[in-house]
Amino acid sequence: MNIRTVSFGHTDAVKLNDRVQREYAERYGDEGDITPLDPTMFDPPVGIYLIAYDENGTALATGGWRRQEANGHGYADGDAEIKRMYVTPEARGLGLARRILASLESDARAAGRTRMVLETGTEQPEAIALYESSGYAPCDKFGYYRDSDLSRCYAKALVP
Repeated sequence: MNIRTVSFGHTDAVKLNDRVQREYAERYGDEGDITPLDPTMFDPPVGIYLIAYDENGTALATGGWRRQEANGHGYADGDAEIKRMYVTPEARGLGLARRILASLESDARAAGRTRMVLETGTEQPEAIALYESSGYAPCDKFGYYRDSDLSRCYAKALVP
């Protein structure tokens, strides 16, 4: 596997985002995650977007982080928010999510971020299991879905 930094607007990123949106829509019975995202939110040094490719150049997994600071949406100064963690069904079980998560944490730490935060949902038990087994703990809700009963928010300190 080869993990590459790409733009959130990259063709492969758009295709994987479309796939994860369809999965969200199926799991939650709605239109998917409508959190407003701009591709520049993931441009270094304020974030990063990663895609894992197999030896044939097929995009299999993705994830990014974007900078957040204290605001009315529940974020704190120093936050790095994970967005669009996704592994295609055919690549699940290969450890790609853990590899991308570790890379995101490392990059955010190097960028001076002090806490990694993420929002997931009750209909994604495998995501919840991944984050909890990776040292994330439930935290006060934040972000676009902070008032939803289906939302679960997690945080992990990024220790230097």
